[in-house]
Amino acid sequence: MQRSSRVWDSVKYLSLVFAAFAILFPPYIIIVNAFKTKEEFQTKSSISLPDSFLNFSNFGAAFKSADMTTAFGNTILIIGVTLVLNILIGSAFCYAVGRFNFKFKGAILGLFLFATIIPSITTQVVNYKTIQALDLTNNLMGPVLIYVGADILQIYIFLQFIRNIPYELDESAMLEGASLFRIFRSIIFPLLAPATATIVILKTISIYNDMFIPYLYLPRPEHVVVSTSLMRFFGVNSGDWQMISSAILIIMIPTAVLYMFLQKYIFAGVTSGAVK
Repeated sequence: MQRSSRVWDSVKYLSLVFAAFAILFPPYIIIVNAFKTKEEFQTKSSISLPDSFLNFSNFGAAFKSADMTTAFGNTILIIGVTLVLNILIGSAFCYAVGRFNFKFKGAILGLFLFATIIPSITTQVVNYKTIQALDLTNNLMGPVLIYVGADILQIYIFLQFIRNIPYELDESAMLEGASLFRIFRSIIFPLLAPATATIVILKTISIYNDMFIPYLYLPRPEHVVVSTSLMRFFGVNSGDWQMISSAILIIMIPTAVLYMFLQKYIFAGVTSGAVK
């Protein structure tokens, strides 16, 4: 029995080591190649260390060549507008669905559940025709409309949190003469802070890393975003890989900082101490 336990422990630790290697090896390749000169990249192995980690010339050249200033500006605008609309519309919708009973409520939730099992690739033609009919191709609001309308996950995140908020809070506010809008604004929405932070993280990373929608709807150079800016380093048959690695590190910094500051809200309690 003890021997089999040791064997099982060894298997578990080996699997953990393998998983850690699989996760950390790609970032290692990106980091070491981001600091290499073009000559180093061509003469050395891709896994070897650079001669110096103080070679920041690649980062400046990558930032300028990829027009990162425009790319970050467009990306921030898309993410900002999308998050505002997602949070306001999603939380208000879930408040209505989670707090009130009305006709066809079950059917509406069922339609949202059904939408989650439809592969997104099957709706791309319809989505493109819709955006084209609205004259929003080559317009930053085109992807915003796609991101807002295609997000189903946030509905279930908000709905789960709202269902955990005691209804006694609503009743107490009603006794004080508060309107439904005041209850939502002053009580429900502040208690949705953990859900909101979760959606901000997930939605920001999703939009930030998405290349397909910006590539499809924003082909003009002035509409470049951070994901499509990487394509400027690829030629017909090759790519400038040390520049690509530098650009990837530049792009990774905002999401890493965002996660560091907001991760504590993901598992935070939503109503701890609200009812005494």
